[in-house]
Amino acid sequence: MDNFQLMLTRFKAFEQMYSYEKRLQTFSDWPFREDCLCTPEQMAKAGFVHCPSENEPDVACCFFCLRELEGWEPQDDPWAEHIKRTPNCPFLLMKKDYGEMTLVDHLHLSSERLNLFLAKMMHVRMAHFSDNVDTTKKSVQKMSF
Repeated sequence: MDNFQLMLTRFKAFEQMYSYEKRLQTFSDWPFREDCLCTPEQMAKAGFVHCPSENEPDVACCFFCLRELEGWEPQDDPWAEHIKRTPNCPFLLMKKDYGEMTLVDHLHLSSERLNLFLAKMMHVRMAHFSDNVDTTKKSVQKMSF
């Protein structure tokens, strides 16, 4: 699955992940359980969803900003790592628990989430286009005499 399809799939699936309990359920196979900062509970509180791959069992992705992090170590603090890499993630900046939000709050947050997704998709598409331009340019240069 290419980056575009993966991001689109996650964006759709993660709509249900506003719920802490739903995020926590994804960490059933999380490698860090005890005597560490990145327990499933702490990961879910920081907005992460466990998205393991065959080669990377500790991949976690923010359901909101889609920031993917891997290479977790027991002393890593999920909130600190999330803030360090995505300081403007609207989920991190929320002042209310999701259950306390009004309809207006939810609509605003959903709008922010959609804007972040569209910006990421545009970035992926632009990178893909740039790679195609570079490949074409090299092919044309090889054909030149």
